[in-house]
Amino acid sequence: EPVQRLLAYILFTILVFSITRVIVRTLERIIALRTAEARSAAAATSLLTNLVAITIYAAGAIIVLGYYGISIAPLITALGVGGMAVALGLQESLANLFAGLHLILSKQVRVGDYIRLDSDNEGRVTDITWRYTTILTSANNTVVVPNAKLSSAILTNYDMPEPQIAVIIPVGVSYDSDLEKVETVTVAVAADVMERLEGSMVKTPAVFFHTFGDSSIDFNVVLYARRFTDRTQLKHEFIKALTQRYREEGIDIPFPVRTILRPESSDTSS
Repeated sequence: EPVQRLLAYILFTILVFSITRVIVRTLERIIALRTAEARSAAAATSLLTNLVAITIYAAGAIIVLGYYGISIAPLITALGVGGMAVALGLQESLANLFAGLHLILSKQVRVGDYIRLDSDNEGRVTDITWRYTTILTSANNTVVVPNAKLSSAILTNYDMPEPQIAVIIPVGVSYDSDLEKVETVTVAVAADVMERLEGSMVKTPAVFFHTFGDSSIDFNVVLYARRFTDRTQLKHEFIKALTQRYREEGIDIPFPVRTILRPESSDTSS
């Protein structure tokens, strides 16, 4: 009978572990699918995935201990008393843990978002763990930021409320230019570049004249990129295309010209 009981315990333990393992793998798969389809903030982080796995395994362990006839009440009491001492020694780690949960649940920062911190660090969020958030910069370097510091930092999220971003490029043309023609040509070039790089126009580009400058009439060209990281290539291609088109249309982009008057020297000879 003891042998049969031992075998029953072993088989039950294996069964519970197998079931919990299947549940964890299934939830991980669901999380991965949800991340791919909806870019969910909660689903895309290691922190939430690990918490779900720990919760399922802990529930399986409680079921096994209950089957063994082991009361978990004293264990919970001991953990409660000892947990206070552990919490005092792990204040920083616990602060990062709860800050990470806050970041996930508030959905102000999501994996895949392009952000800029008040420390001038910027990049795309690659993961939020129980202790820190990793950011991949445009130079292909990884910046590791503790969750507590990230949650209290002033940051700009370029993917919220939507990833589309306005790209403003200042331009100046000579005073002899036909401004109607300048606006028409510039908008046409901007639309062509946006369609070529972005696949289609996110929004219609626009031109806004704003200043009578020293040597030119200045205006801003507003283009739109689908993602913040597309702005550099969009500027690059637009400036090249606009310069070539202006030359073909005879539209002049003047050099800054200033006339410096030299005071006449007075004859001090007597």
